[in-house]
Amino acid sequence: MTLLIIAYLGGILTIVSPCILPVLPFVFSRAGQPFLRSALPMLAGMAITFAAVASLAAVGGGWVVRANEYGRLTALSLLIVFGFSLISSRIASAITQPVVDLGNRLANAFGRPADVPTIAGSMLLGIATGLLWAPCAGPILGLVLTGAALKGASLETSLLLLFYAGGAATSLATVLLLGAKISNGAKRSFRASRRIRQLLGAAVLASVATIAVGLDAGLFARLSYASTGSFEQAVLDRFHVQQTVEPGARVASSSDGLPPGPVPFKSKLTVEGRAPSLDGATAWLNSSPLTTEELRGKVVLVDFWTYSCINCIRTLPYVRAWSERYKDQGLVVIGVHSPEFAFEKRIENVRRAIGDLKIAYPIAVDSNYEIWRAFDNSYWPAFYLIDAKGQIRYYQFGEGDYRKTDEAIQELLREAGGSAAASVPIPPQASGIEAAPDSQNIRSPETYIGYQQATGFTSNETVLTDEPRQYSLSEPQLNKWGLSGNWTVGAEAAILDRRDGIIAYRFNARDLHLVLGPGAEGKPVRFQVTIDGHPPGPDHGVDIDAEGNGIVTATRLYQLVRQSGAVKPKTFAIRFLDPGVQAYAFTFG
Repeated sequence: MTLLIIAYLGGILTIVSPCILPVLPFVFSRAGQPFLRSALPMLAGMAITFAAVASLAAVGGGWVVRANEYGRLTALSLLIVFGFSLISSRIASAITQPVVDLGNRLANAFGRPADVPTIAGSMLLGIATGLLWAPCAGPILGLVLTGAALKGASLETSLLLLFYAGGAATSLATVLLLGAKISNGAKRSFRASRRIRQLLGAAVLASVATIAVGLDAGLFARLSYASTGSFEQAVLDRFHVQQTVEPGARVASSSDGLPPGPVPFKSKLTVEGRAPSLDGATAWLNSSPLTTEELRGKVVLVDFWTYSCINCIRTLPYVRAWSERYKDQGLVVIGVHSPEFAFEKRIENVRRAIGDLKIAYPIAVDSNYEIWRAFDNSYWPAFYLIDAKGQIRYYQFGEGDYRKTDEAIQELLREAGGSAAASVPIPPQASGIEAAPDSQNIRSPETYIGYQQATGFTSNETVLTDEPRQYSLSEPQLNKWGLSGNWTVGAEAAILDRRDGIIAYRFNARDLHLVLGPGAEGKPVRFQVTIDGHPPGPDHGVDIDAEGNGIVTATRLYQLVRQSGAVKPKTFAIRFLDPGVQAYAFTFG
């Protein structure tokens, strides 16, 4: 019930997010009409369709991808007709006459007013709008979709998505009721009413054009000042205690095994519940298995991460610094490696990665998500700070707030009787792939290549799932990508079947990363990168040279572009000179 409430509140917050803008012209077109027969069926159709499509996307499958694209084209066609009907009364009459005739026949047959066509037409418009609506994936929607990806499809996932869409529909209904009052006042003048209809029709056609050419993603990504992320995070924080405290959890007392006596310092950090066990790890690296009993009396920082996650990689300089700076004062850092992709479950890949990343603190390999579920976690990266009594006292999700985390570590060390004096944290020196992102200039989203979560695919051919197919490229638009050559697109990755395959992406960010792996036999794969058709020169990433040459030797994240000057939209292309490469996901920084 708590998660349903959170999902509903997240949907309500969508009204102040820029991603709701393409939907508003279609909603306002219902203003001034009977709410129960016109607006309500439209909002219901939109909410139900969005929940259904999002549920299918969470399940994954190539046919879902194709159905979504065809549904999008159908929806755009329907809304174009609807927009022209608002502009021209003659067109509207021609379109609606068959519906009116059907309604009259139904009315005569059942002896009641012909309101069925009105309701059906409004529901149809709502379904078309729902097929186009892609709300911003803030923390709350991210929580729902991450749970779906990890736990599989379920009635719970569908209910959460339906409540999210219902919250958004509630906000839109409120706006629509206010708009209806304005519209009714304007209808006192026929000329004003006609002009309002024409303006709404133009707005609908403009929205359709914006969505059709893909400008909505780039435009609304730049409107970051209207993001609801901070509000959604506040909602999650408010309910986090109920999510993380296990049934029967107790507050630490004098019987918890710590020496009696006064505590010289008491932190104001609140108790969030008993820390779960770490027994679910499938293996431990850099350490023998650690238990909660062994860690009693120590301050413990638990870091959930996975080695191909760029957000996790960028936090590592801070985690390493905390481990080194405070280990002699009683801090134990434990990295919990919970994989996102199948290749991250292989222990040899994890062992190689922690060597490459120079991680010396203990790593609990959580390939079955046992520890992830015990903490009720939903994010990469995520920090949980546990005090000397075994209680969770602080958490941080995602990158950032490093100073706040450092201060929390100092507080709990002093509370435990350590000698950590309050001091201003010194940020570590981070370079290369670990350097902080250029957040002001990131205009491209994380993009998956496997069909299970793929978005923005723009090759001339549709995706053929789990089977080889020859693909060809057209010039990609911003935040769109495509394949050229013979590829087999799987659930997580696309695999190149013949040499000289290409992946192209039109992006806008300082850094571009791509998660790549060699073939099934581990044979290295050579590649060349171009930017706007030329060698990258000074804009090359750490994993290629100025001529764009690189080689895939292990399955990991590769930094391929770092723009050295002003950040501008660029077309990235990577050509693989050998077959067998596996391409998983783009990330940006």
